[in-house]
Amino acid sequence: MNTAVHRTLVVQLRTGDTDRFPVLAHFGYDAEDPFAITVVFSHDGRVLARWTLDRQMVGEGLTRPVGVGDVRLRPQSRGVWDELRVELLGDDRPDGGRHRAVVFVWAAAVQAFLRETYAVVRPGRERVCVDDFLAELTAEG
Repeated sequence: MNTAVHRTLVVQLRTGDTDRFPVLAHFGYDAEDPFAITVVFSHDGRVLARWTLDRQMVGEGLTRPVGVGDVRLRPQSRGVWDELRVELLGDDRPDGGRHRAVVFVWAAAVQAFLRETYAVVRPGRERVCVDDFLAELTAEG
């Protein structure tokens, strides 16, 4: 059985207040970390950012606003199609603010990706080996 799902999507990175710029987003899911979705944003062969998102939160973000920390998701309609608006807050800037990126992903593509992950590990069936987790924590010191 396949335990990983990968999909590359063209997403829209908001630049300024209204302009959007296309970048690639490489979505990944692995049953070894069943709660997580990794997203690697790239452009012209360069990695712009790498984020780990909560799978359940991504699913919920398609229907309602979620997130209060560094990741905030919410559905957004552009009239003809629905999008998932992803706001990512990064490191502090010298001016006291935080680096921030807003990305828009076609909602139907996110739903299709999630369906593939659910075929690997159904929601509610995620398991984490606590012994392995504790061994990893103690090894990091």
